Amino acid sequence: MIEYIKGRIESLTPTYVIIDTGGLAYFINISLSTFTRLEKMEECRLLVHEVIREDAHLLYGFISEEERYIFRLLISVSGVGANTARMMLSSVEASGIEKAILQSDVAMLKGIKGIGAKTAQRIIVDLKDKVGKTAEAGEIFTDEDNTIRDEAFTALVMLGFPKNSVNKTLDKLLREERGLTVEQLIKKALKIM
Repeated sequence: MIEYIKGRIESLTPTYVIIDTGGLAYFINISLSTFTRLEKMEECRLLVHEVIREDAHLLYGFISEEERYIFRLLISVSGVGANTARMMLSSVEASGIEKAILQSDVAMLKGIKGIGAKTAQRIIVDLKDKVGKTAEAGEIFTDEDNTIRDEAFTALVMLGFPKNSVNKTLDKLLREERGLTVEQLIKKALKIM
């Protein structure tokens, strides 16, 4: 699994960026908001979400952890694919989508190209609890905490624990104690779950 890609920007368009990492170039799909932040940069570090399909290996890049987090939540909703989630993040900032979900603003979500009323309602129903808990906590973890959290999350899900309970447990542990290693975080989570 690729966490991030860092290198020199070879080519940049509103929908993708090509990053050269010392002789190996990656084609990474991006949102319009990430494009805007990359426009004046020569080098960058993009957080990555990898989609592996039978016919393609696709990379989606994000300038911020919040944007990647919202993207991952959106693609967890039935009927919302990676390109639809990217379109949503191109139309509205991640914080705007989060706010629309929390406020059950179907009209705002429906206003995004490719999102109908049923999909907008499904997004709100499926994600309101997940987004609400993050927003209520009022905390944003550092990049290091997020990397450790992501690794622990992946390990626990691979062990067979449900994603929802893994998310809740990891958030609780990271709020209580900062500076845990991946191993310590997994061990503490296993004791609770």
